[in-house]
Amino acid sequence: MPTELLHVESTDGLTTLTLDRPESLNALNVPLKVELRDALEELGADSSVRAVIITGRGRAFCAGQDVAERVDITRSDAPAPPSTVVEHYNPIITSIVTMPKPVIAAVNGVAAGAGAAIAFACDTRVASANASFVLSFARVGLTVDSGISWTLPRIVGLARARSMALLAEPVNAVRALETGLVDTVVGADELVSAAHGLGARLASGPTLAYAAIKESMTFGATAALGDTLALEAELQVRCSRTQDALDAMAAFVEKQQPLFRGR
Repeated sequence: MPTELLHVESTDGLTTLTLDRPESLNALNVPLKVELRDALEELGADSSVRAVIITGRGRAFCAGQDVAERVDITRSDAPAPPSTVVEHYNPIITSIVTMPKPVIAAVNGVAAGAGAAIAFACDTRVASANASFVLSFARVGLTVDSGISWTLPRIVGLARARSMALLAEPVNAVRALETGLVDTVVGADELVSAAHGLGARLASGPTLAYAAIKESMTFGATAALGDTLALEAELQVRCSRTQDALDAMAAFVEKQQPLFRGR
Protein backbone atom coordinates (compact mmCIF):
# COMPACT_ATOMS: atom_id res chain seq x y z
CA MET A 1 0.00 0.00 0.00
CA PRO A 2 1.60 3.31 -1.05
CA THR A 3 2.35 5.76 1.74
CA GLU A 4 4.14 8.68 0.07
CA LEU A 5 1.36 11.19 0.74
CA LEU A 6 -0.89 8.96 2.84
CA HIS A 7 0.40 7.64 6.15
CA VAL A 8 -1.05 4.22 6.98
CA GLU A 9 -0.86 2.74 10.47
CA SER A 10 -2.53 -0.49 11.63
CA THR A 11 -2.83 -1.87 15.15
CA ASP A 12 -5.14 -4.59 16.46
CA GLY A 13 -7.54 -4.44 13.54
CA LEU A 14 -7.71 -0.63 13.51
CA THR A 15 -6.17 1.20 10.54
CA THR A 16 -5.58 4.95 10.52
CA LEU A 17 -5.19 6.81 7.23
CA THR A 18 -3.55 10.21 7.65
CA LEU A 19 -3.57 12.65 4.75
CA ASP A 20 0.01 13.89 4.75
CA ARG A 21 0.35 17.16 2.82
CA PRO A 22 0.32 19.56 5.77
CA GLU A 23 2.07 22.34 3.85
CA SER A 24 -1.00 22.55 1.57
CA LEU A 25 -3.59 21.85 4.28
CA ASN A 26 -3.79 18.30 2.93
CA ALA A 27 -5.29 19.51 -0.34
CA LEU A 28 -6.08 16.63 -2.67
CA ASN A 29 -3.73 16.47 -5.63
CA VAL A 30 -3.80 13.55 -8.06
CA PRO A 31 -1.14 11.42 -6.30
CA LEU A 32 -2.88 11.75 -2.92
CA LYS A 33 -6.29 10.99 -4.43
CA VAL A 34 -4.91 7.88 -6.12
CA GLU A 35 -3.26 6.69 -2.90
CA LEU A 36 -6.40 7.29 -0.85
CA ARG A 37 -8.65 5.62 -3.42
CA ASP A 38 -6.45 2.55 -3.68
CA ALA A 39 -5.90 2.30 0.08
CA LEU A 40 -9.63 2.39 0.79
CA GLU A 41 -10.30 -0.31 -1.78
CA GLU A 42 -7.62 -2.51 -0.21
CA LEU A 43 -8.87 -1.93 3.32
CA GLY A 44 -12.42 -2.78 2.33
CA ALA A 45 -11.27 -6.18 1.06
CA ASP A 46 -8.89 -6.91 3.96
CA SER A 47 -10.65 -9.07 6.55
CA SER A 48 -7.96 -8.32 9.15
CA VAL A 49 -9.03 -4.64 9.16
CA ARG A 50 -12.02 -4.18 11.46
CA ALA A 51 -12.32 -0.38 11.61
CA VAL A 52 -10.78 2.62 9.83
CA ILE A 53 -9.97 6.19 10.89
CA ILE A 54 -9.38 8.99 8.37
CA THR A 55 -7.63 12.15 9.56
CA GLY A 56 -5.16 14.80 8.43
CA ARG A 57 -1.72 15.85 9.58
CA GLY A 58 -1.12 19.40 10.72
CA ARG A 59 -3.77 22.06 11.22
CA ALA A 60 -6.25 20.86 8.59
CA PHE A 61 -8.27 17.73 7.98
CA CYS A 62 -8.39 18.39 4.25
CA ALA A 63 -8.75 21.62 2.28
CA GLY A 64 -10.40 19.77 -0.61
CA GLN A 65 -9.29 19.81 -4.21
CA ASP A 66 -5.85 21.21 -4.95
CA VAL A 67 -7.22 24.05 -7.08
CA ALA A 68 -3.84 25.20 -8.38
CA GLU A 69 -3.13 21.74 -9.74
CA ARG A 70 -6.60 21.57 -11.29
CA VAL A 71 -6.10 24.89 -13.07
CA ASP A 72 -2.77 23.67 -14.45
CA ILE A 73 -4.41 20.48 -15.73
CA THR A 74 -7.29 22.40 -17.31
CA ARG A 75 -4.87 24.75 -19.07
CA SER A 76 -2.70 21.92 -20.34
CA ASP A 77 -2.63 20.82 -23.96
CA ALA A 78 -4.26 17.51 -23.13
CA PRO A 79 -7.20 16.99 -25.52
CA ALA A 80 -9.41 15.62 -22.73
CA PRO A 81 -8.21 16.29 -19.18
CA PRO A 82 -9.11 13.40 -16.86
CA SER A 83 -12.28 13.79 -14.80
CA THR A 84 -11.16 13.68 -11.20
CA VAL A 85 -14.76 13.34 -10.00
CA VAL A 86 -15.28 10.08 -11.89
CA GLU A 87 -11.76 8.69 -11.54
CA HIS A 88 -11.00 9.68 -7.95
CA TYR A 89 -13.72 11.23 -5.82
CA ASN A 90 -16.59 8.92 -6.74
CA PRO A 91 -14.59 5.74 -5.98
CA ILE A 92 -13.29 7.26 -2.71
CA ILE A 93 -16.79 8.11 -1.47
CA THR A 94 -18.22 4.80 -2.66
CA SER A 95 -15.51 2.85 -0.85
CA ILE A 96 -16.17 4.69 2.43
CA VAL A 97 -19.97 4.40 2.30
CA THR A 98 -20.01 0.75 1.22
CA MET A 99 -17.03 -0.44 3.26
CA PRO A 100 -18.18 -3.45 5.34
CA LYS A 101 -16.65 -2.01 8.50
CA PRO A 102 -16.97 1.25 10.44
CA VAL A 103 -15.16 4.35 9.15
CA ILE A 104 -14.45 7.26 11.52
CA ALA A 105 -13.53 10.79 10.47
CA ALA A 106 -11.22 12.45 13.01
CA VAL A 107 -11.60 16.06 11.91
CA ASN A 108 -8.60 17.91 13.28
CA GLY A 109 -9.10 21.25 11.48
CA VAL A 110 -10.78 22.70 8.43
CA ALA A 111 -12.63 20.25 6.18
CA ALA A 112 -13.45 22.02 2.93
CA GLY A 113 -15.04 20.96 -0.33
CA ALA A 114 -14.13 17.38 -1.17
CA GLY A 115 -12.40 17.15 2.21
CA ALA A 116 -15.73 17.84 3.90
CA ALA A 117 -17.33 15.30 1.59
CA ILE A 118 -14.93 12.62 2.80
CA ALA A 119 -15.87 13.38 6.40
CA PHE A 120 -19.60 13.33 5.54
CA ALA A 121 -19.25 9.90 3.94
CA CYS A 122 -17.83 8.39 7.12
CA ASP A 123 -20.07 6.58 9.59
CA THR A 124 -19.26 8.88 12.49
CA ARG A 125 -17.35 12.12 12.92
CA VAL A 126 -15.21 13.14 15.90
CA ALA A 127 -14.07 16.75 15.70
CA SER A 128 -11.55 18.84 17.56
CA ALA A 129 -12.72 22.15 19.00
CA ASN A 130 -10.92 24.02 16.21
CA ALA A 131 -12.48 22.00 13.39
CA SER A 132 -14.72 23.63 10.80
CA PHE A 133 -16.59 22.65 7.66
CA VAL A 134 -17.10 24.74 4.53
CA LEU A 135 -18.51 23.91 1.11
CA SER A 136 -16.55 26.28 -1.06
CA PHE A 137 -17.70 25.03 -4.46
CA ALA A 138 -19.94 28.01 -5.22
CA ARG A 139 -17.07 30.40 -4.50
CA VAL A 140 -15.30 29.12 -7.61
CA GLY A 141 -18.41 28.73 -9.75
CA LEU A 142 -18.86 24.99 -9.25
CA THR A 143 -21.58 22.71 -7.96
CA VAL A 144 -21.12 20.16 -5.19
CA ASP A 145 -19.68 16.74 -5.94
CA SER A 146 -18.11 13.80 -4.09
CA GLY A 147 -21.49 12.59 -2.90
CA ILE A 148 -22.40 15.71 -0.91
CA SER A 149 -25.88 15.84 -2.47
CA TRP A 150 -26.45 12.33 -1.07
CA THR A 151 -24.65 12.40 2.28
CA LEU A 152 -25.18 15.90 3.67
CA PRO A 153 -29.01 16.10 3.48
CA ARG A 154 -29.15 12.76 5.30
CA ILE A 155 -27.01 14.19 8.10
CA VAL A 156 -28.43 17.70 8.62
CA GLY A 157 -31.58 17.82 6.46
CA LEU A 158 -32.19 19.23 3.01
CA ALA A 159 -32.74 22.88 3.98
CA ARG A 160 -29.57 23.16 6.03
CA ALA A 161 -27.56 21.27 3.41
CA ARG A 162 -28.72 23.69 0.72
CA SER A 163 -27.84 26.66 2.89
CA MET A 164 -24.33 25.33 3.54
CA ALA A 165 -23.75 24.81 -0.18
CA LEU A 166 -25.26 28.08 -1.40
CA LEU A 167 -23.77 30.41 1.21
CA ALA A 168 -20.39 28.65 1.46
CA GLU A 169 -19.95 29.89 5.02
CA PRO A 170 -17.80 27.99 7.54
CA VAL A 171 -19.55 25.91 10.20
CA ASN A 172 -17.50 25.77 13.39
CA ALA A 173 -17.27 22.78 15.71
CA VAL A 174 -19.88 24.06 18.16
CA ARG A 175 -22.45 24.62 15.42
CA ALA A 176 -21.52 21.32 13.78
CA LEU A 177 -22.31 19.50 17.03
CA GLU A 178 -25.59 21.37 17.47
CA THR A 179 -26.78 20.45 13.98
CA GLY A 180 -25.63 16.83 14.10
CA LEU A 181 -22.91 17.35 11.53
CA VAL A 182 -20.47 15.77 13.99
CA ASP A 183 -21.15 13.34 16.83
CA THR A 184 -18.49 14.44 19.30
CA VAL A 185 -16.31 17.50 19.86
CA VAL A 186 -13.17 17.26 22.00
CA GLY A 187 -10.17 19.43 22.74
CA ALA A 188 -7.53 19.53 20.04
CA ASP A 189 -5.10 17.59 22.22
CA GLU A 190 -7.73 14.92 22.88
CA LEU A 191 -8.72 14.16 19.30
CA VAL A 192 -6.24 11.37 18.62
CA SER A 193 -7.03 9.48 21.81
CA ALA A 194 -10.79 10.00 21.39
CA ALA A 195 -10.78 8.76 17.79
CA HIS A 196 -8.57 5.79 18.57
CA GLY A 197 -10.65 4.91 21.61
CA LEU A 198 -13.77 4.86 19.49
CA GLY A 199 -11.96 3.00 16.72
CA ALA A 200 -10.70 0.34 19.14
CA ARG A 201 -14.20 -0.10 20.52
CA LEU A 202 -15.65 -0.61 17.06
CA ALA A 203 -12.78 -2.87 15.96
CA SER A 204 -13.48 -5.19 18.89
CA GLY A 205 -17.21 -5.28 18.11
CA PRO A 206 -19.45 -7.39 15.85
CA THR A 207 -17.95 -6.42 12.52
CA LEU A 208 -20.24 -8.68 10.49
CA ALA A 209 -23.25 -7.03 12.12
CA TYR A 210 -21.74 -3.60 11.48
CA ALA A 211 -21.43 -4.44 7.79
CA ALA A 212 -25.07 -5.53 7.67
CA ILE A 213 -26.19 -2.39 9.52
CA LYS A 214 -24.37 -0.17 7.03
CA GLU A 215 -25.81 -2.05 4.07
CA SER A 216 -29.33 -1.96 5.48
CA MET A 217 -29.32 1.74 6.36
CA THR A 218 -27.75 2.80 3.06
CA PHE A 219 -30.40 0.84 1.20
CA GLY A 220 -33.25 2.01 3.40
CA ALA A 221 -32.35 5.68 2.94
CA THR A 222 -33.81 5.62 -0.57
CA ALA A 223 -35.85 2.41 -0.81
CA ALA A 224 -39.53 1.71 -0.19
CA LEU A 225 -40.59 0.35 3.19
CA GLY A 226 -41.48 -3.09 1.86
CA ASP A 227 -38.14 -3.50 0.10
CA THR A 228 -36.31 -2.31 3.21
CA LEU A 229 -38.17 -4.78 5.44
CA ALA A 230 -37.29 -7.59 3.04
CA LEU A 231 -33.60 -6.70 3.08
CA GLU A 232 -33.60 -6.37 6.87
CA ALA A 233 -35.09 -9.85 7.17
CA GLU A 234 -32.51 -11.30 4.79
CA LEU A 235 -29.59 -9.67 6.58
CA GLN A 236 -30.93 -10.66 10.00
CA VAL A 237 -31.05 -14.30 8.97
CA ARG A 238 -27.50 -14.02 7.67
CA CYS A 239 -26.26 -12.41 10.89
CA SER A 240 -28.09 -14.85 13.13
CA ARG A 241 -26.18 -17.72 11.56
CA THR A 242 -22.74 -16.24 12.27
CA GLN A 243 -20.62 -17.62 15.07
CA ASP A 244 -20.36 -14.10 16.49
CA ALA A 245 -24.13 -13.89 16.97
CA LEU A 246 -24.38 -17.39 18.43
CA ASP A 247 -21.57 -16.67 20.88
CA ALA A 248 -22.91 -13.22 21.79
CA MET A 249 -26.42 -14.49 22.49
CA ALA A 250 -25.02 -17.27 24.69
CA ALA A 251 -22.86 -14.74 26.52
CA PHE A 252 -25.91 -12.49 27.03
CA VAL A 253 -27.85 -15.32 28.65
CA GLU A 254 -24.87 -16.17 30.85
CA LYS A 255 -24.33 -12.47 31.71
CA GLN A 256 -20.84 -12.48 30.22
CA GLN A 257 -19.07 -10.14 27.81
CA PRO A 258 -19.03 -11.50 24.24
CA LEU A 259 -15.87 -11.85 22.20
CA PHE A 260 -16.38 -11.03 18.55
CA ARG A 261 -14.05 -12.69 16.04
CA GLY A 262 -15.63 -11.61 12.76
CA ARG A 263 -16.94 -14.99 11.74
